[in-house]
Amino acid sequence: MKLVDSHSHLFLEEFTDDLTQVIARAREAGVTHIFMPNIDSTTIESMLRVCSEYKDYCFPMIGLHPTSVNADYEKELDVVVKELASANEYVAIGEIGMDLYWDKTFLKEQQIALDRQIKWALEYDLPIVIHCREAFDYIYKVLEPYKSTTLRGIFHSFTGTSKEADSIMEFSNFLIGINGVVTFKKSTLPEVLKCIPLDRIVLETDSPYLTPVPNRGKRNESANVKDTLIKVSEVYGKSPEMVAQTTSENALKVFGILK
Repeated sequence: MKLVDSHSHLFLEEFTDDLTQVIARAREAGVTHIFMPNIDSTTIESMLRVCSEYKDYCFPMIGLHPTSVNADYEKELDVVVKELASANEYVAIGEIGMDLYWDKTFLKEQQIALDRQIKWALEYDLPIVIHCREAFDYIYKVLEPYKSTTLRGIFHSFTGTSKEADSIMEFSNFLIGINGVVTFKKSTLPEVLKCIPLDRIVLETDSPYLTPVPNRGKRNESANVKDTLIKVSEVYGKSPEMVAQTTSENALKVFGILK
């Protein structure tokens, strides 16, 4: 059984001491590809180092995370532009989006940063990976003008409503990222998933965050994508093998690895 972790931050300091073992456990669990979203200028070096060390297994993205959008966001975007023009083989622009959970101080700047990075995605023919927290309507308004374009991507860590899922599916080239939240006792995702076709789903961990049951409370890692797979398989009433194959192909297609 082959699995893809479409969203994992294995380059963060939480994995400094045992990354080799973390990767080994992922391989043992059947994970064939791990996609790594950038956060800001401080994480590029460590992300590229891990992706170089595990070439053709770990794949880097470039982008400015919304929680790193502040008064200096233009300088951060300049770094993204420079990286896009470099020889580094980025597979997506991410993670980008809007996050109004903690603070709305830079709401306007987050909208501008998202729109600008969407334009670069179209220019470079790359998918985008969207982070959305307490900001769905704002993100939808930024995305709406691009509905008839070739823009493609993933709504990462989706925890929204059926109505929000329907809105995402209006964008025919977008997929919905499901992680350990679907296994949480109070999660409404199992019900919402029933209105989302399996061919619009990808699996992810968001390591080191959002560890699925039965390891909730511990550091997350890519091998745990199998726990999310089991729950998603139950929700769809399909075999884990079939769900693994479909979601993995979905991910590899959107990142341009499976033609």
